Amino acid sequence: MSETTQQAIPAKPSLIKDYLQLMKPSLSIMVVFSSVISYLLAPNVLFDWWQIVLLFVGGMLVTGSANTINQVVEKDTDAVMKRTASRPVASGRMTVQHGWTFAIVTGIVGVLILGFFFNWLSAALGAFSLVLYAFIYTPLKRQSAIAVFVGAFPGALPCLIGWVAGTNAFYPWEEVLVAGESYTNLGGWVLFGLQFLWQFPHFWAIAWVAHRDYSTAGFKLLPSDLGPTKFTALQTIVYALLLVPIGILPYYINMSGITSLYVVLITNLFLVFQCFRLYREMDVKAARRVMFSSYLHLPVVLLALLLDKV
Repeated sequence: MSETTQQAIPAKPSLIKDYLQLMKPSLSIMVVFSSVISYLLAPNVLFDWWQIVLLFVGGMLVTGSANTINQVVEKDTDAVMKRTASRPVASGRMTVQHGWTFAIVTGIVGVLILGFFFNWLSAALGAFSLVLYAFIYTPLKRQSAIAVFVGAFPGALPCLIGWVAGTNAFYPWEEVLVAGESYTNLGGWVLFGLQFLWQFPHFWAIAWVAHRDYSTAGFKLLPSDLGPTKFTALQTIVYALLLVPIGILPYYINMSGITSLYVVLITNLFLVFQCFRLYREMDVKAARRVMFSSYLHLPVVLLALLLDKV
């Protein structure tokens, strides 16, 4: 083996690592997790490993494409923030053209997987979510704090995508037939609502902790122009409180049982408690508690609903 060949071999793992970094795997896995659980919560869906793997792969590719576009578009702002400066495009290890090519390929393949193996309605929702996140939410982050509200839609759509992948029904008033019995299609929208509201305390806690970095890059992500204020903390309380009645709905629409009702209620109230602590203490330590509580909140709620599925 020549010296040139020996030197070329180590470059492959580095490129693979860069591709993974473009896709933001930790964030993407959380997003796709909610989609898979929502799919399994659909009344007509039975556990099938092959379908779960396909939905996971398709979702990862669509989400990874959106995250890649985000990094390509924000390469200059990423470069000035300590926690993002080492990203492939921001650091110069990967060209903008290379990033766009990767985003286009993964996005198209992901949407096609959803369409061919599930239904084209879920594929259309996946494509819409990608466009909304990459081309509306991403540039809006430097313009107005309304970006967080806009970004909450593609952030919650994975729940609806998973549900629609299972039911092939979109509107909440549609009915899903299972063995001759009719079930409401409202469940997908309830899951969408849960994840939509959850994002506000979750993201504002992150923006509170990383406020200095975000401000340096010119991002406007907190509801107050003055940064981490009582108003910001109050907003986290409002959205956490709204999660409480929404969390009761899965039981009342017969999607899950009484056990999950109590688990979801306790989990929601715990998040509300942490948001009240943030309002009272007004420091980064309290914001981190909200952030980590929200990281635990979503999987606990979704798994409780699935394990207690009616």
